[in-house]
Amino acid sequence: MRTISWKRGLVVTVDQTKLPEKFVYLKLKTPKEIAEAIKNMKIRGAPLLGAAAALALAQTAYKSKPKTKKDLLEKLEKTSNLIKSTRPTAVNLFNSIDLVLDEAKKYEGAVKEFKDFVVKKCLEIVDMDAQINRMLSLKGAELIVDGDKILTHCNAGELATVQYGTALGVIKAAFRQGKKIQVVATETRPLLQGARLTAFELKKEKIPFILITDNMVGWVMQKGMISKVVVGADRILMSGHVINKIGTYSIAVLAKHHGIPFYVAAPISTIDQKSRVEEVIIEERKPEEILRFCGCKVAPKNTKVYNPAFDITPPEFITGIITEKGVIKPTSEELNKVLAV
Repeated sequence: MRTISWKRGLVVTVDQTKLPEKFVYLKLKTPKEIAEAIKNMKIRGAPLLGAAAALALAQTAYKSKPKTKKDLLEKLEKTSNLIKSTRPTAVNLFNSIDLVLDEAKKYEGAVKEFKDFVVKKCLEIVDMDAQINRMLSLKGAELIVDGDKILTHCNAGELATVQYGTALGVIKAAFRQGKKIQVVATETRPLLQGARLTAFELKKEKIPFILITDNMVGWVMQKGMISKVVVGADRILMSGHVINKIGTYSIAVLAKHHGIPFYVAAPISTIDQKSRVEEVIIEERKPEEILRFCGCKVAPKNTKVYNPAFDITPPEFITGIITEKGVIKPTSEELNKVLAV
């Protein structure tokens, strides 16, 4: 299944807020509609955000009637600023936009062909995400053996990407190879991406799994119910720090304490080559996500809330990073090498 696709100027994608009860496709006609879908978590997952950002630029070019190259570049810049304002942490979104704009600025052909050039570059990013995730999944599957009990957090499956998935892609690839595995999925509070989305994907693939609450992780590790952890990432720094869904850091610390390998699966497009740890903006989301559950109030009136969407895991807690070019250690030397290949 492709989670997002291009239909002659229309962007079609799954509304992830409706799962698992309903499988609904969104038909997004404008970059503004794409931006709203990102803000409202209808589109989520770092690689998918990168693809959606590229398609917002594709829409801008596709529907434009530029008289000059400068005219279209200004429109692309405006769309870029709109999409960049939606969510600050997932770096794929920014990397996709910067890649398209860099290519557009280098273009030297005729103006009438410029828009087609931009659309083509945007669609290449989308197609490449699918190919990369397939390669990444197969590389990661090499780490999985018969009998593994794999814990995963949040949702890093095909719903978080154009196709295949990252962390869940690794698990699916291993299962399709005939390896006998058991998955433990965390519910992932407060928006329950694990319960709603990961469980949905695992059930669809008929992969054996159990669902646990986030605060059970230490206990299930102590009981020997976990042999490996595989999670995704929203941003990987050159220092080896990994930014991912809130709760990832806690899982990594517990895995280290219990001697359990902790892997991060992410495409190279998730690497942030510029930012330092202290410069990363951790998105804080609406208090209502914690104050309400299924539409019902679960806390007293005027309760103060802290609701970061992500946390940062230092490299000393990470066994390896699974990329489309192989498994690497979370060091600047190894990250530089994989970027140079």
